[in-house]
Amino acid sequence: MACMSVLTRDEAQNRAQLLDVHRYAIELDLTTGDDTFDSRTLIRFTVLADQDDTDTFVEVKPAELRSVTLDGHPLDPQTLDGNRLPLKDLTPGEHELHIDAAMHYSRTGEGMHRFTDPADGETYTYTQLFLDDVQRVFAAFDQPDLKAAFDLTVTAPHTWTVLANGTTEHLGDGRWKAATTPLISTYLVAVAAGPWHSVRTEHRGLPFGLHCRRSLAPHLDADAEELLDITRACFDRYHEKFTQPYPFDSYDQAFVPEFNAGAMENPGLVTFRDEFVFRSAVTDTQRQTRAMVIAHEMAHMWFGDLVTLTWWDDIWLNESFAEYMGYQTTAEATRFTDTWTDFGVTRKPWGYDADQRPSTHPVAPEDVQDTASALLNFDGISYAKGASALRQLVAWLGEEDFLAGINTHIDRHKFANATLTDFIDSLASATDRDVHAWANAWLTTTGVDTLTPELHTDNGHWHLTLRTPPADGPGRPHRITLGLYDHDPHTPHGLTPRTPLETDLSTTGTTTLSAPGPRPALLVPNDGDLTYAKIRFDDESARTLHTRLSGLPDPLTRAVVWNALRDAVRDGDLAPTTYLDTARTHLPHETDLALVGGVLAFATTHITDRYITPDERPAALATLTDLCRDLIRRTEDGDHPGLRLIAVRHRIDTAAHPHTIAAWLAEGTVPGGPELDPELRWRILTRLAVLDATDETAIAAELADDPSATGQEGAARCRAALPHEDAKARAWDALFHTDALSNYLFTATAQGFWQPEQADLLRPYVARYYKDAVTLAARRGPAIAEAAGHWAFPVHAVDPETLRLGQKCLRKADPIPALRRKLVDQLDDLARALRVQQQA
Repeated sequence: MACMSVLTRDEAQNRAQLLDVHRYAIELDLTTGDDTFDSRTLIRFTVLADQDDTDTFVEVKPAELRSVTLDGHPLDPQTLDGNRLPLKDLTPGEHELHIDAAMHYSRTGEGMHRFTDPADGETYTYTQLFLDDVQRVFAAFDQPDLKAAFDLTVTAPHTWTVLANGTTEHLGDGRWKAATTPLISTYLVAVAAGPWHSVRTEHRGLPFGLHCRRSLAPHLDADAEELLDITRACFDRYHEKFTQPYPFDSYDQAFVPEFNAGAMENPGLVTFRDEFVFRSAVTDTQRQTRAMVIAHEMAHMWFGDLVTLTWWDDIWLNESFAEYMGYQTTAEATRFTDTWTDFGVTRKPWGYDADQRPSTHPVAPEDVQDTASALLNFDGISYAKGASALRQLVAWLGEEDFLAGINTHIDRHKFANATLTDFIDSLASATDRDVHAWANAWLTTTGVDTLTPELHTDNGHWHLTLRTPPADGPGRPHRITLGLYDHDPHTPHGLTPRTPLETDLSTTGTTTLSAPGPRPALLVPNDGDLTYAKIRFDDESARTLHTRLSGLPDPLTRAVVWNALRDAVRDGDLAPTTYLDTARTHLPHETDLALVGGVLAFATTHITDRYITPDERPAALATLTDLCRDLIRRTEDGDHPGLRLIAVRHRIDTAAHPHTIAAWLAEGTVPGGPELDPELRWRILTRLAVLDATDETAIAAELADDPSATGQEGAARCRAALPHEDAKARAWDALFHTDALSNYLFTATAQGFWQPEQADLLRPYVARYYKDAVTLAARRGPAIAEAAGHWAFPVHAVDPETLRLGQKCLRKADPIPALRRKLVDQLDDLARALRVQQQA
């Protein structure tokens, strides 16, 4: 079969001018075997008059194309070219297209994913049809602006339940029928079938449901009320924000196995990765993240599902809006009121990093020529930078006008499609401000502004010059708060806030302010984190932070400061060891879990694994071990279980010697708690494998005690981490030379394989990586390509030869777009790590 073609924007525009698609009737039979399922599709559509060229195509990626009929006349299935079935010389008017095919199940989270739970042998299937994977499940005119109504019938094994976008009815004999959908895009159709464990309720007259595989039932039941309370609270809050009521007939949330994304906003049936059904102890920050994802996906019901982008260049708008709404609504409607601190310390760095790589792009890119290019834009810019831009827009515009513009947009384009221009026009209708100029400055440029303050005093006043050189193109307008702090005379390490200053920065790049009195001991540009910019500190502020960072009263301010220190390390302006020393000094006094987790994550991945030399690594690990010990001691009273859990996790990950953590594993508990649950046991066993302090017998015994899917992944990770030539050879063969690993087992194996402590053993594999990854990506497709570029890349090999080999691969090996993008990013991070090491 010919290679698959990606859809171009020009092709989509031409087809949208030719066709009006009305309805799909889809019949799926999931009882035909373990490898394929049957898919029969009826598409009713109209060919519009006055078109010179009436040739088009429908997309389908079958295992076997059995028959095709158009208006009762058979077409030759052999005309299928890759994923395109040509439809030639169509006459104006109504048409019916029937397609009967067998389709492959997926093990990579694309299309119709099939999973058999090792815990109990039960099988589950679910669809993930974004961005162009509809064709793996049924034939379709697969583009977002050809919306249609969908009728779905599914035949499944008798013990299964079938979920879909609308309420489903069991007709008997394993046949299920879903209610007809309103007009939705093809990529939003959803099916989830299996012996689900379900918790059902009603809210505002609508059926709500939570669903997971049976082996996770006790864990879902334990959190069901929390999940439903959050769902109801967000649902009610969105009805206060949006004038358009919820537009679908039910709201199901299914936690599905081996899911590639965090979640997917299928209308009426949101799918989540089932790691959100917590089977081990978690921190409150993790619960907050889950709540935010619930709020994020629900926002899409209006913005993304009801009003859908016309083409994939506006995917940022879907995700940026839902990201902003997810954090804001969680803070407003649930007990998790500090969500923006977590956003600042975990999501914003994702955006800052992406925006400084060669692969950066505007928030609203203009060059999304095809679906393959669109898939690359699911990154920190479309999510974190876009959400930050919208938060800045709300600060500048005011929430009332912002929501008025949003509601205008929804009213104008409900059950249809819209563009960025439509969105900006809707916002502009609600305000006298020049939203178009704001959008041009924020959404069509690339790069991160840096706010650099200079302070001096004279004649009883202090004076500030704040420089904001434009990153690219016109200067961006920033509305910010300047945080002003003095030494607290009553607390050795405390700081007392002055009344902050709010200001709009000049788009020329220089802003000056003056105020009476002595200069503050600390000035924090962008206090409150309302804009998207890197910040620097003047010399006296830097000295204050060295001794008093933990004395800042607001965790969001501390997040801004920690981000600034992180950026300074990445830019070569702050020694990595200084960052570690600052963490060692101040983190033992930190109370915010998101900050503790974020700082330790940067320290244990970027700094110890990449930004310092191998000779410096033992000392860095010792510093982090001492820091984690302090946190563990501080939490012995049992009042801070989340903080203690974070400290224990990182104490395990930074262990340079096996003795302490091996004793914990043998005893089944950390002295003073917590008792070791499966997550902690596998974490310890992985670290012991890295340190050559365990073996296959112990791994097999642990897997026998925890034969779950997570246990399978833990065992794969441990086996790949063993520092022996035969273990590495087996892992490499499984990763690159067979296709037996699912997406999750591939990731787990890759996570275990590369270890900084094993650099000599792994050196021969570094050169092999590029050739084998290119071949693998071409064979297994974008999802595995992305995993290979992310998790299987030798991040520890920070040396010029790794960089040279990677650059040669990009020039000569022609990796598929998904892998190329990951390699471009990884190699830029590698070059940055080399510079940091050289400057330190």
